[in-house]
Amino acid sequence: MSDHADDADRTDHAGGAAERPDTVRLPTLDKAPAGGDGLEQSGSRAAYTHTGDEDRTVRRPWSARRVPAALVALVLLGALGMLLYDVAAVRAGRPAMAWRTWLAHQLATRHLDSPWVLGAAAAAMLAGIWLLVLAVTPGLREVLPMRRTAPGVRAVLDRSAAALVLRDRAMEVAGVQSVRMTVGRRKARARALAHFRELDEVRGDLDTALGAGLEQLGLAHGLHLIVDVRRPKKR
Repeated sequence: MSDHADDADRTDHAGGAAERPDTVRLPTLDKAPAGGDGLEQSGSRAAYTHTGDEDRTVRRPWSARRVPAALVALVLLGALGMLLYDVAAVRAGRPAMAWRTWLAHQLATRHLDSPWVLGAAAAAMLAGIWLLVLAVTPGLREVLPMRRTAPGVRAVLDRSAAALVLRDRAMEVAGVQSVRMTVGRRKARARALAHFRELDEVRGDLDTALGAGLEQLGLAHGLHLIVDVRRPKKR
């Protein structure tokens, strides 16, 4: 009788422990089967989507070209200053400088097909083409023009600043581990690493967040958005 009573007590005690209200069964994580939509998916890329309103009247501002202008001014100032001083010295009865005598001798004795003459002509031509390109292009490729909100007011946004703002917007998306954002003159590209959630879902949220971010930047010309989402490499 004592043994049966002890067994009954153990059974009642075990049953009470199994039915305790503070015992909760924890969910288990099952590995996704091969070929499914689990973590085996490696990448998801969005198609081109055009964002922003076009304002064809707004152009990129022209650069002051301070460095090329300063270099050309210094070279011309030095050459013309030396030539003027030498001409004044010759007129005063002094002999010409050695460089001027040597240059006059070379110009008088060398033929047009001489390598030195051809090299100097090529260098002068390249310098002239460079100056022409600087004269007909606006420069300032690192800035993006913004829409005009008031007459007579022009604003630009640095491309690196735009990329930083968009990167912060992308990091707010759930599942994004890291983002590398690049903004060009015509397109913005996001390369993101997602460590959880489906890649297509993360890419869709990134499309929405970055599209809204581009709209809020107030750019005059719309940018094409490219979103590339991948899994981080396994260590």
